[in-house]
Order: sequence, then structure tokens, then C-alpha cells
Amino acid sequence: MREYELKAYHEIEEWKRRINKRSSMLNRLSKKAQTKVNSIIPEKAHQIITDSIKNMVKATLIGSNATTRKKHSASRGLEVMDHMLEEKVSTYRKTAAVEGAGTGAGGILLGLADFPLLLSIKMKFLFEAAAVYGFDTNDYEERLFLLHVFQLAFSSDDKRKETLKLIEEWDDRKEALADMDWKVFQQEYRDYIDFVKMLQLVPGIGAAVGAYANYNLLDHLGETAKNAYRLRILKTAPRPD
Repeated sequence: MREYELKAYHEIEEWKRRINKRSSMLNRLSKKAQTKVNSIIPEKAHQIITDSIKNMVKATLIGSNATTRKKHSASRGLEVMDHMLEEKVSTYRKTAAVEGAGTGAGGILLGLADFPLLLSIKMKFLFEAAAVYGFDTNDYEERLFLLHVFQLAFSSDDKRKETLKLIEEWDDRKEALADMDWKVFQQEYRDYIDFVKMLQLVPGIGAAVGAYANYNLLDHLGETAKNAYRLRILKTAPRPD
């Protein structure tokens, strides 16, 4: 294993340790409260929300796949691909921050528009990330992987650990996967971003909160995508001692 790949391997191990580390007391209490609220919401309402987000995500997937230039990077080294992704992350962070500031400044009505807009930015970024690392999103399995990367980035402790294990074993388990569990997908994502998005609706601070939150959410997604695709690429490389 070359020097850069060895460095990447150790970075992945550190990233996995952070994922498997228990979250803060505040986050755990917040998750418990959100779970309690979710249990009170009628199942019919959950189904409506799930179907809405499912349709929103699927529409975004179609659009993002159609507009992403496929660059199969198998011949590129990992260092080159990582550098290319960092450039993509920088661009999409700025886009997300501008979008968050704009909708945050508009108060409640524009604040509500932030959810689908930010979702589409995140999904488009993931398609770009897949292309950078040489994975073809015309394949259904690659679009499904992309959704699991999204879920890994934006979920609670238990679901995050479960999703990491799935991504580590992707080549062995992908054929058994038919579709996402859309109810879990929407609840985990909604619970993850609820608090900060509520602050974005507050007059006077919404623009600053929106820009900061969206910048960091995209940065977090960028790190997750980078290491998830690195995992798949380095799995075929000799394991370092």
C-alpha cells in the first residue's frame, strides 16, 4: 500500500471510531424527545410525510443523475480523486450556505422552502462524489449506495452504526437490498436537522443560522461521502500491518 493510501486508511479508521463513539448527552436526550413525538404522531401522518419525502428524493435522484457528467475515474489514483472531491465539497458548501442564508432571511415561508432545496443540493453533491470516485450512478445499486451514504451522515447513533456496517459489507450485501426503508430514512433525517432548522425560522438570526448550518451539514456530508467511497476502493488494497 502506497504512502497516501496508508494515510487514507488511518483516516478512515479514525472516522469509523468517531461514528461508533456514543453521542453527547444533549443529542441523546434530543433523540429521545423526538422519538416520543414521533410515537404520538398518527401513522397516517407518518405515511404522508414518508411518501412526500420519498417522492421528493426520487425526483431529485432522477434529475441529479441526468445532469451529472459521468467521469469514470478507475485510472486515477486515490489522492487525485480525493483532491477532486475536496474541490466539489468547497463549491457545494458555498452553494448550501448561500441557499441557507437566503431562505433564512425570508422567515417562515422561505424557511419552509429550505428543506427541499437543501435536500436537492445534497443529493446532487452525492452524484458528483460517485462520479469522482468512478462509480456509475446509472446502476440502481449505486443510487441505493448513495442513499445509504446520506443516511450514514444524517442519523442517530444506532442507525449510524448499522449503516456503517452495511457500507463496509456493501459488495456482499447489496444484492439482497431491494429499496430503502423510507419511513426510517425520513424520520432519521428530519430528527437530525429539526433543531437547527427551527432556529433558521427565527426572525433576525435566520439568515446567519441558515448559512452556518447548511455549510456545516454539507461539510459533514462531504466527509462521509469521501470516506464511504474510500472504504470501497481501499477494500481491494492490501491491508497495512
